[in-house]
Amino acid sequence: MSLLDAARAVREMAYAPYSHFKVGAAVRGVSGAIYRGCNVENVAYPEGTCAEAGAIAAMVAAGETELVEVAVIADSPSPVPPCGGCRQKLAEFGRHDTPVLLATLAGGTQATTVGELLPGRFDANHMGRAG
Repeated sequence: MSLLDAARAVREMAYAPYSHFKVGAAVRGVSGAIYRGCNVENVAYPEGTCAEAGAIAAMVAAGETELVEVAVIADSPSPVPPCGGCRQKLAEFGRHDTPVLLATLAGGTQATTVGELLPGRFDANHMGRAG
């Protein structure tokens, strides 16, 4: 299964009763394993979870801390980029040149990288720690 296919499949599991905007994400760890996540809304809107965050949590729960590829898909007229918080999360576990594929259900795609999504990332060097 391709990374995009994994994101497409998990998108169907999203819990989005308020916005009806389902998002699926998949990340590939260094091991080659694919980890999936979908958005999970909550009636108290800020308490929801993004698809990218879910996929990263699954990766970390499996014992991996580095992602090498990302795919995000939504039913939108154009590819939907991760929110600001998820861009920072992707930057925490990915490198500047980690490829990110953004896609629509209709087949539209946009290829980018973690560094292009978050050029001014906050990292451990800002805290006086090499990271």
